[in-house]
Amino acid sequence: MAIAPDPEFPDKGRLIGIDYGTKRVGIAVSTGDRTISSPVEVYQRRNAALDAKYFRELRQEYRPVGLVVGLPIHVGGGEGSTARHAREYGAWLSDTMKVPVTFWDERYTSVVADEYMLAVDMSRKKRKARVDMLAAHVMLQSYLEYQIALAKKDEPQEEDEPPPEGESL
Repeated sequence: MAIAPDPEFPDKGRLIGIDYGTKRVGIAVSTGDRTISSPVEVYQRRNAALDAKYFRELRQEYRPVGLVVGLPIHVGGGEGSTARHAREYGAWLSDTMKVPVTFWDERYTSVVADEYMLAVDMSRKKRKARVDMLAAHVMLQSYLEYQIALAKKDEPQEEDEPPPEGESL
């Protein structure tokens, strides 16, 4: 679900997906053509200086044009204090990494990520260590698929295109 379309957000290039947490941050990255998201890792937050250093290095490694930060929306659609903290963290990341940020509904991404890991019979300990990066991957892939669907919706349909000159229907 789109939180709020941002016309200023780049529509081409690699994105980094962020699953915000007070202790851990899940990270995923898209391909440059924005068709596939891949989980990268879980970052254990330390302090502002070390966190900033880490995310600047991440920017150097992946060269994203933007960040997609998961926004924990309540089931009813409202935002609570965790969503406010995610927005603040996203703004901090944007400033730190010098790339624009947009927000995306992350409802149920951790549940989906956990189901993936249960399906492959992963232990509880391994699931806990990986759930945040997989949640970032699920959230970012959802964003990518939504954007692809929007682009297809805006494409002219075949019946809307006139036949080439000299050809008849």
